[in-house]
Amino acid sequence: MIIGVLACIGLLVGLGCQGGSPTPTEGFESARRRMVEKQIIARGIEDERVVKAMLKVPRHEFIPAKYSHYSYHDSPLPIGYDQTISQPYIVALMTEEMSLSSADRVLEVGTGSGYQAAVLAEIAADVYTVEIVEPLGEAARVRLEGLGYDNIHVRIGDGYEGWEEHAPFDRIIVTCAPTEIPQPLVDQLKEGGIMVIPVGNAGFQYLYRVKKCMGEAETEKVIPVSFVPLTGPHAE
Repeated sequence: MIIGVLACIGLLVGLGCQGGSPTPTEGFESARRRMVEKQIIARGIEDERVVKAMLKVPRHEFIPAKYSHYSYHDSPLPIGYDQTISQPYIVALMTEEMSLSSADRVLEVGTGSGYQAAVLAEIAADVYTVEIVEPLGEAARVRLEGLGYDNIHVRIGDGYEGWEEHAPFDRIIVTCAPTEIPQPLVDQLKEGGIMVIPVGNAGFQYLYRVKKCMGEAETEKVIPVSFVPLTGPHAE
């Protein structure tokens, strides 16, 4: 869930019909194909499974109706409760950085509207997703069930603590930024597993690819990012 709500609204001003919004004669499916071509493939996303997932998942179903015209724009969008749905490219990049296989069990921290979970579920075996904002989590559960995702399991709770009863996980993805990598998530990652997570303070964050080796987290910076902060009892 990248960038704050005020920043999202600012991004919408002046966007017009660029990027990926459907024209009066174009439906969402065509806009989605154009989004993938111009925002995903053109920026270097090469994993065919990620591209296919981005082509299949209807992003407009995960966005409030008043913003549906912007569903396939190159920007994050507000989803309520001071949270956002991430820019499509960021969703694709984080998914690609996870190096998913069809057998993987994935933990997601920060369900939001459920869009990232749906993209993951198109590739992985099972997705366990945790959302601290109850109305968002419950709405995502209903939405995902309605779209037929029976391999996504939603929990309302503090994502900092992960989902211990279903650990260990092959992959972990975090869609909000803690100031440091939560140790419970490292503990719940399988040996050799990968976690993709933004880390840092507001205005200065990096996306990290973390690999667990000999019980320790080996980190690699990917790109600078700006995500909403991790909230809950452990937030500083």
